[in-house]
Amino acid sequence: MTDSAGSAQGIAAQRIGAAVAATAAAADRHTSGVQSRMERLLNAFAAERVGVQHFASVSGYGHGDQGREVLDRVFARVLQAEAAAVRLQFVSGTHAIAAALFGVLRPGDRLLALTGRPYDTLEEVIGIRGRGQGSLAEFGIAYAELALSAAGRVDLPGLEAALAVPTRLVLIQRSCGYSWRPSLSVAEIGDLCARVKAIQPDCICFVDNCYGELVETREPTAVGADLIAGSLIKNLGGTIAPTGGYVAGRAALVEQACCRLTAPGIGSEGGTSFDLNRLLFQGLFLAPQMVAEALICSELVAQVFSDLGFAVNPLPGAERSDVIQAVRLGDPERLKIVCRAFQAASPVGAYLDPVPAPMPGYASELVMAGGTFIDGSTSEFSADAPLREPYVLFAQGGSHRAHARIALERALLALATAGLDRSE
Repeated sequence: MTDSAGSAQGIAAQRIGAAVAATAAAADRHTSGVQSRMERLLNAFAAERVGVQHFASVSGYGHGDQGREVLDRVFARVLQAEAAAVRLQFVSGTHAIAAALFGVLRPGDRLLALTGRPYDTLEEVIGIRGRGQGSLAEFGIAYAELALSAAGRVDLPGLEAALAVPTRLVLIQRSCGYSWRPSLSVAEIGDLCARVKAIQPDCICFVDNCYGELVETREPTAVGADLIAGSLIKNLGGTIAPTGGYVAGRAALVEQACCRLTAPGIGSEGGTSFDLNRLLFQGLFLAPQMVAEALICSELVAQVFSDLGFAVNPLPGAERSDVIQAVRLGDPERLKIVCRAFQAASPVGAYLDPVPAPMPGYASELVMAGGTFIDGSTSEFSADAPLREPYVLFAQGGSHRAHARIALERALLALATAGLDRSE
């Protein structure tokens, strides 16, 4: 190693060490929150009398799968909902959300997005982008969205006007997704649901809960949301759920979503668990600790890049409602360099070079560092970014804070070598 390379590596290590020290209080706060979440999980497991017999499942139609039925009830308790459906047949969070939308909405209904433009993968589901694939728009469901304020917040003064038209369902996206805005806290979601119900009492409040599960002490279904949905290979999978998604909320709405996943008349009664129930139970048990570590990793990302002069969202030490950390790098080459460094520090596929490429459901090419044990989970420390201005990196996951430290040190070294380690 040359003296200059050794010096650069030493500087990177010093910066990481300083960031770790600066985020110590936030890390302690996230660690202290694990116990209350874990207690909720343990109470749910005990109340439903989970035993080894529930790890098995049945074949074929999946009728009478006791493990699946107990798993649903455990998830309902953990998510503070009347009912839940946890299914390996959901291929992603987007699929679970789509099933909920198609299950609840009918031709002539109106869908209103309250948090601006939804996540990229929902655009073709709604019909904002693409034709001929059976979007909501093609089934006669009207769509409107309430633009965010200049500060990236829900436009509360404009809410009443937006709901002047009869609306069957409002969509609330908890996480920032690929937008530069604050993620919504559970308290904010509760306030938003109350405001909607005050204007249209029968309007369904549906929350895209992806990346937010177990981050706070309450879930949206505890504060007025009628229905939530998300992925099993993110927070709630604890890094070991092999696939799947969930819907939770009012029992009738959960059943309607299941009727889109399977068929009317079958609903939640069908679908085998392929003898994988143990991984879903165990993943849920591991989730509180994993989510806390992911939050600590996000704090570290925020502090490191903020120290270099880059805009970050949320700020270090700020309250968090999801595990995503956004960094405005402002340059496509920086995005590629950071993603390459993260990928090279991954446990799986470290030899791969992440290059921008199209991905189904996304409007822009993506560059992704996702060397995870479950493909696409992002539960181990990872990052991705749409290759479009202002070139924002979205980091998430992290089952070990040490992993984030190593990946960040390599990223800083690579940026310094390229002369791109400071914001213009």
